[in-house]
Amino acid sequence: MVKKYDNITEIEKDLNGAGLRIGIVMSRFNIDIGEGLLGSCVAELDKLGVNQENVTLVTVPGALEVPLALEKMALSDNYDALIAVGAVVRGDTYHFELVANESGNGITQVQLDSGIPIANGILTTDTDDQALARMGVKGAECALVAVEMANLMRKI
Repeated sequence: MVKKYDNITEIEKDLNGAGLRIGIVMSRFNIDIGEGLLGSCVAELDKLGVNQENVTLVTVPGALEVPLALEKMALSDNYDALIAVGAVVRGDTYHFELVANESGNGITQVQLDSGIPIANGILTTDTDDQALARMGVKGAECALVAVEMANLMRKI
């Protein structure tokens, strides 16, 4: 690989999950999708070397409750990174937009206020089939994001 900038310090991606403490908050609404996200997430955390004894799962009723649980976990100083998983599937009312936007805003706000990285794996889809098709990839991506960001926060 050719280095583009010789005179700067670069902090490289680190996906070694050994020793990291990860908290996961899962919405129980659309539980089949949530459990699919959780399964692929935990499988990827395993591959990255995160000890399952260092993973804590909290479940909440729906996506709007996720940010509050994340905030409590973030403020505990017990976690290096957090992961949110769940699904908001479009229905016939404006409620979809409200839940999708507010849960996303809440997750971002907790991350910025606490300084604890949060991988947002709350799918927002038009149909159940779209969510089911994405859950395997998105759950694994959340694990990668959580480990990478936890390591980055330790280094900067």
